[in-house]
Amino acid sequence: MSTDKGDICNLTEFSMCAHNGTHVDAPYHFYGSGRTIDKMPLESFAGSCYVARHEGDVTAEDAGRILNSAEKAGAKERIIIAGKATVTAEAARIFADAAIKLIGNESQTVGPEDAPKEVHLILLGAEVVLLEGLVLDGVAEGKYFLSAAPINLGGSDGAPCRAYLIDEG
Repeated sequence: MSTDKGDICNLTEFSMCAHNGTHVDAPYHFYGSGRTIDKMPLESFAGSCYVARHEGDVTAEDAGRILNSAEKAGAKERIIIAGKATVTAEAARIFADAAIKLIGNESQTVGPEDAPKEVHLILLGAEVVLLEGLVLDGVAEGKYFLSAAPINLGGSDGAPCRAYLIDEG
């Protein structure tokens, strides 16, 4: 609808994949019996987080270092990896075993772009929310408050969100 065309109001319609742009993945994305986005606890998407800068593959050793830094900062439940980074299966197991609530990155997938399934299965199987497609230019390592609540798409495997960080340093 458009007021310029004589309609009573302006009304925008759009159609998109739930995984376009900045978005979150729920366990249902890879597990038919997994929780959908509307069944995930909201505290997974908001609270203190730690931003780590990394380039390349995130190894198990890197994951341990990142978790250690996050714990020292008082923000070990939500981890965001800035840079052109790919979480390996070994690192995913470290993050899953640490019982974090969320892991995010700048890519459209947390795992390898050509083979994301294994990393997704590890993390989503542990009910770790995946926050993908972030833009972190100029964001320094450290502790932040994260808000990344998704659009409440009932029954969906994921949803777009407007993620933002507030510096807690």
